[in-house]
Amino acid sequence: MPQTKVPKVPVSTFPVAETDAYATGQVLSDYPDLLIAAFRLQETCAVGALNSHPHVQSAYVESGLFPFTVYGKERGNGTGDCVAIPSGLTHGFVSMERGIMVDGFTPRCDDCL
Repeated sequence: MPQTKVPKVPVSTFPVAETDAYATGQVLSDYPDLLIAAFRLQETCAVGALNSHPHVQSAYVESGLFPFTVYGKERGNGTGDCVAIPSGLTHGFVSMERGIMVDGFTPRCDDCL
């Protein structure tokens, strides 16, 4: 079987940005229709204030405990959990442990860091 050549794709390195006093964020990957970013919560009780936006968002908890408020109900999201948040839905979280949350936004969200 002939071997297929895989084109080399340049990998961008994005800086770590301080999002507030309790967290940093870093773009992991981007595309015109998608942004994936990691947020490192340094302190417990850091708050992702209730908000809504036109982007569909997914949030994966790589480590830590981040109870989310989605659909007006709180649900505990711990290591390995993931939540999908539809466009326009009010949502937020509180950090109960230090940890990392990886979020995806589509379409791309340029003001999410």
